[in-house]
Parts: sequence; C-alpha cells; structure tokens
Amino acid sequence: VNTGWTGGAYGTGNRMPIRATRALLTAALNGSLTKGEFRRDPYFGFDVPMACAGVDAGLLDPRGTWADAAAYDRQAQKLVQMFADNFAQYVPYIDDDVKAAAIS
Repeated sequence: VNTGWTGGAYGTGNRMPIRATRALLTAALNGSLTKGEFRRDPYFGFDVPMACAGVDAGLLDPRGTWADAAAYDRQAQKLVQMFADNFAQYVPYIDDDVKAAAIS
C-alpha cells in the first residue's frame, strides 16, 4: 500500500489520499481485493490491483501519475537499489527461503 507520494517526487507530487489507503487496506482485509485483476510491478515484482472500490484507478499506476515518466523510472530504480543495499546488510542472518524470494 502506497502511503507516501503520488504524482511526483517529494515536493512535486502529493501525499497519497488517506481515503485511498483506507479503501485498499479494507479491501485487503475483507478479501474483496483478491477478486480483481492484478498487474506485476516491473520494479518491485509485486502484484498491483487494477481496480479497487473507492480508489481512483489512476492511483494504482504510480508511473502514470508522474508528468515525467522517465523521472519516475529513475526514482523507482533508485528506490530499488536503496532496498537492495539495505537488504544486503541482513543477508548473513536471513534463512535461505527468504533469500530465494528476494528480488535481485
């Protein structure tokens, strides 16, 4: 669930609407979210719903909310690298099955 920014980087975009966050969490918890279609996020590899009651479908495609798609791509790649770098420090303490699930 995106609880951060949409439509651009910090200072350019806007906070994710709390109503959208609540609607997504409600749908996840009550099981209704599993009944829809999903797409695979190309950077993080997780499944993203294509629609959710109470959520503007445009918010479910973060790249599409940015005026500059190339800037989104650069920021997403930077964030992936930040996650990978952070994960690397814990690798010696992580079970093999968790390591196997990590996105490389």
